[in-house]
Amino acid sequence: MEGLTFGTPEENVITASVVIRRPVREVFGFYRDFTNLPRFLGDVMEVEQLDPVTSRWTIQGPLGVRTHWKIKVTEERVNELLRYETVTSPVLRTEWEVHFSPGSRADETEVREMMKSPLGRVGRAGLALIGKFPAEEVSANLNRMKELLETGKVTDTSHAVSGKFHIVL
Repeated sequence: MEGLTFGTPEENVITASVVIRRPVREVFGFYRDFTNLPRFLGDVMEVEQLDPVTSRWTIQGPLGVRTHWKIKVTEERVNELLRYETVTSPVLRTEWEVHFSPGSRADETEVREMMKSPLGRVGRAGLALIGKFPAEEVSANLNRMKELLETGKVTDTSHAVSGKFHIVL
């Protein structure tokens, strides 16, 4: 997968990036409207905006179990940066940092995401036991966003809830 980095300095930080053939303002605006996220995030089924910085995400995990996460935007620089995190105990907090910058060509955007998962190597090992691989999921999610914004559809179903993205042949 494009831009995937496994050897980050901190064992609990996952980084991935993608270049999207759309202007920065369009990509940022699409991503910032969290109600768009279920259209490309593999396990996010629904997002309800509670206030300008807080939303409630419905996540489908292994065996079809659905959970709800409250997410809060902690920093926003329009067309440049979004930082957000789960609203939970500090030990279980997951944090995301998404950078948006102009690509090497006009009307291209580089999106670079860093996700800090809880419990480091132990947390990742636990997730792997139930079939969840955060590094692969982050990259697959960014690639689905690229597909959606460039072609209007999602064909990459890797690391997503089974049947979530229906492929029309």
